[in-house]
Parts: sequence; structure tokens; C-alpha cells
Amino acid sequence: MMVHIGTWPTLIAACYGEGDWTYANDFSYSRIVNLAVGGLMVAGGISQFFPVGFQSSIIGVYVILFGLATALLEFQIPPQVSRYGSFLFSFIGRGIFYIFIGTILLHDGTLRIIMGSLIGLAGAAYVALEFIPSIEPPANMREADAGWGAEQV
Repeated sequence: MMVHIGTWPTLIAACYGEGDWTYANDFSYSRIVNLAVGGLMVAGGISQFFPVGFQSSIIGVYVILFGLATALLEFQIPPQVSRYGSFLFSFIGRGIFYIFIGTILLHDGTLRIIMGSLIGLAGAAYVALEFIPSIEPPANMREADAGWGAEQV
């Protein structure tokens, strides 16, 4: 039985062994997690500006941009992202990206350590989901996936 990750009813049905019961809706817990991670990235990026420093400001700008891009991908997938950021459309790619951003935030302050840890834990969960064969990626991860090397020249 393949579980389409993303909707609570199908996840609950899979956990309780109710066969192929599906329920079509737009509520996706992976969408909620990705939006929360995007928000944490933006908050962590803003926190990088205090205390003011050149290097931490540059890192803060990048983390804010990555957070906004992560949140935007839940609503719209620009064609450039699916071509040049294809790693974001697999569990392991998104997981490693989240772990990377989480580790960037792990310094100088309790709030940054908490935000970085939560982002890193979400990344570790995504990496673990890659190795569970019965779980399929959510729709927004499947839509842009044309397969490896499928770029049009």
C-alpha cells in the first residue's frame, strides 16, 4: 500500500490499516511543516542582524531569502526553481537543505539555537522519509519532478 504523504486522513487511514481509503483535500501537514520552517528561517535570518556585524548580516539576508523561497514553493513553483533547484523536490534534498540552514543558525543565543534545532529536526525527518518506501512525496514535490536529466535543451 502506497501512502500519499500530505493529507491527515490518508495518513491516519494508513496508520490504522484501513486499506486504500483516501480523502481528497488541500490540507497537507507537509505544507504546514514547510511553511513553519520557512517562517523559522525568516525569523532566524532577522535574528542574525543582532548584534550588527558584516558577516552575520550577509548570512541573515541569505537565510531570509531562503525562508521566503521555501514558503513560496508551497503556493507556486517557478520554472527556474524546478530546473536549478531540483533538490528541493525530493525528501532527501529538502532534508539536507533544512539541516544546512539549521546548522547555520546554531550559535550565539538561545532563540537561534532553538530555531536552528527545529529546522534541523524537520530536515532529519525529511531525510528519514526518503528511506521509507511506502511513503510518497506530497503533490508539490511530485509536480515539478520531471526525472533526472529531463531538462529540455
